[in-house]
Amino acid sequence: METIKIGRIVNAHGIRGEVRVQPINQDPAFLTCFKTFYLDGKPIRPTANHVHKSLVLMKFPGVDDMNAALAMKEKVLYIRREDAPLEEGECFDEELLDMEVYNEADGALLGRITRVDTYPASKVYTVKGKKEYLIPAVPEVFIKSVDLDDNRMEVHILEGMATDEI
Repeated sequence: METIKIGRIVNAHGIRGEVRVQPINQDPAFLTCFKTFYLDGKPIRPTANHVHKSLVLMKFPGVDDMNAALAMKEKVLYIRREDAPLEEGECFDEELLDMEVYNEADGALLGRITRVDTYPASKVYTVKGKKEYLIPAVPEVFIKSVDLDDNRMEVHILEGMATDEI
């Protein structure tokens, strides 16, 4: 993936053209690491950004009043994947969608990741194939390996993880 969806403009903030950005599956502070975002396919550099509660407040060039900020509402911000400062082995949830998932015990294809949900304890991957599985995203316990290049994940399955076994 060249670009990653990183945030959504949810509203204006104040009368001077700042916008409120809701991070997508990220800590708000992560968004402040970037100098350039992509909006409607074009690069845009905020002149200011900072965390405010669970949002990021951003000021963009040419957006100088509340009406201009409100015109940006519901727009999505992207970043270039290569600009993301992720640790080795980390990836964005978006990159996992449609990844093939295999059972580590017997190598059987379980299906593909169709959804990533975030819960307080961990993320949960929904895998759909012949059955539907809900797999906690806990490395070394359930997630044995992830290979973005081969679009492959190996997981450890316990009895009852398929939704039709409950």
